[in-house]
Amino acid sequence: MSLSIVYSRAQSGVQAPPVTVEVHLSGGLPSLSIVGLPETAVRESKERVRSALLHSGFQFPSRRITINLAPADLPKQGGRYDLAIALGILAASGQINDKLLLKNEFLAELALGGALRPVQGTLPSALAVAKQQRLLVCARDNGPEAALADCSRVRTATHLLDVCAWLNGAGTLHTPRPPVSATTAALPDLEDVRGQAHARRALEVAAAGNHSLLFVGPPGTGKTLLASRLPGILPPLTDQEALESAAVASVSTGRIDTGRWRQRPFRAPHHTASAAALVGGGSDPRPGEISLAHQGVLFLDELPEFRRSVLEVLREPLESGTITISRAARQTEFPARFQLVAAMNPCPCGYQGDPDGECRCSREQVRRYRARISGPLLDRMDLQVAVPRLQWDELDGQPGESSQQVLERVQAARIRQQQRGCLNAELTLQHMQRACALDTPGKAILQQAANHFRLSPRAVHRILKVARSIADLARSESIRTPHLQEAIGYRCQEKQ
Repeated sequence: MSLSIVYSRAQSGVQAPPVTVEVHLSGGLPSLSIVGLPETAVRESKERVRSALLHSGFQFPSRRITINLAPADLPKQGGRYDLAIALGILAASGQINDKLLLKNEFLAELALGGALRPVQGTLPSALAVAKQQRLLVCARDNGPEAALADCSRVRTATHLLDVCAWLNGAGTLHTPRPPVSATTAALPDLEDVRGQAHARRALEVAAAGNHSLLFVGPPGTGKTLLASRLPGILPPLTDQEALESAAVASVSTGRIDTGRWRQRPFRAPHHTASAAALVGGGSDPRPGEISLAHQGVLFLDELPEFRRSVLEVLREPLESGTITISRAARQTEFPARFQLVAAMNPCPCGYQGDPDGECRCSREQVRRYRARISGPLLDRMDLQVAVPRLQWDELDGQPGESSQQVLERVQAARIRQQQRGCLNAELTLQHMQRACALDTPGKAILQQAANHFRLSPRAVHRILKVARSIADLARSESIRTPHLQEAIGYRCQEKQ
């Protein structure tokens, strides 16, 4: 036959749209042309494929070869189509059996000698192929990553000859095994934190309801220490959440630590990071820090030191859970459902309000420093907690509760929330009317706080969500006055 069809997968964000590789051999002067919006790496595949076929002992057809990558309006990047193109040429020239080509999909780059090389974004492709009830054939190095989706739907090989022998019924391909251990590595324990009972409590409330959290305090009081303990008191990822997080890592770096893929990510970009580093970008859009923190924690230390334009890009994903990157040729969407934790000093020198430190900042300097954080962004911080300097007896005191003890309460609170449909931080207005109903004294307290502190409707709603998390930790069906007062204290502490 002079026409063959092979299936592969493209990469678009964390999605893997199908690509049909059509190979047609016709008369005329020997040539090879690739159509279907191929970029440079794809156009160069003809040289890799030619060399791989010749070194593997196959004949390269001395005919006019036309390769179409459909759909034609989907941009194609990278060397991920090399294997599919090579198999299409072999099938069209009758050198291999084409019966299995339509039942499987192929994804690998070819070396000049015919060896299969790994490619980025294999996990999203494996997930998509598994949904189509097909087999994915990829490089051996991509096997552990692809096995996270469904190891029974993955076959790996090290050389083009192995794949051809399998298609001809003369050999078998390796079936990767699922990860032997998917347990998380040891995380920093909350037991290491001395004192700071108020900040520890706020951290527990934030973990229970997936709330955003801001620590404010002088240098060296434990703000970063507290933030780094948050992943240890968060419940383990579900299978779906772990796969979503791993898919982002797959398209970003092309590598996944299969022994730690269930561990919630903890991303802490430096304050010199650009907006593109935070949200993602590039001509071929890649995920940024907020997407790499998907289903995990994004920690921003020295929050006012970030450029204001960089911080403003957080507003949309904090509300929607996604980030859209638009370029002239395409638009890519990445998931960005993360828990934001930030830390800052109260003033440029860091010692305002510290009884043991002497603040050298003027009132205007303090105002300009805090103005680096916009009101709308600050309004989206559910808990704003002061972290004061500790006395020596507190530092030398007994350790507090361990992360495991706090985790048990957080898990119990989250189970109550899941029974209602979602975590408290994600409650809609309709859900809030049922889950966050207040009695008459509670309404009066909230109204008084809203009027006194000039709270926005968003701030009022977030107070209710935090109060609901506090009630869940207390195993209470309704929000009581102490729960509401504690939530207001977290919100309005700086204004008191």
